[in-house]
Amino acid sequence: MYTVTVRDHIMVAHSFRGDVFGPAQRLHGATFIVDVEFRRSDLDPNNIVVDIGLATNVLHQELAPLNFRNLDELPEFSGRNTTTEFLAHAVFTRMVAAIRRGALGPGALGIASIRVTLHESHVAAASFEGRLIEH
Repeated sequence: MYTVTVRDHIMVAHSFRGDVFGPAQRLHGATFIVDVEFRRSDLDPNNIVVDIGLATNVLHQELAPLNFRNLDELPEFSGRNTTTEFLAHAVFTRMVAAIRRGALGPGALGIASIRVTLHESHVAAASFEGRLIEH
């Protein structure tokens, strides 16, 4: 399996509901390093997994509506705990939509799966991985 990973980051504010979150129930800030790994079994006709420049730009565009925002105030996250795991899935969903609308070019339609990892600190990260096509 071939892979290409691109990286960006977001800075957010949010709070959680539930005793399991302890002091994180209060509004707090977080900076996430966001990695998106694109996977495919064969290279496209240009011998690439995905256009790295396009993938980097698209990731930045998809993260922009979240960056420097209080996630508690965004309607799409209303009533949800925006945990690192949850946000990894949200970014995955945005990137899949971008691929399907052609934002990463026609070669990206051959991507088999994507893994999104959000690093919340130097010791902790969470990921979501899913398939795009069936082989």
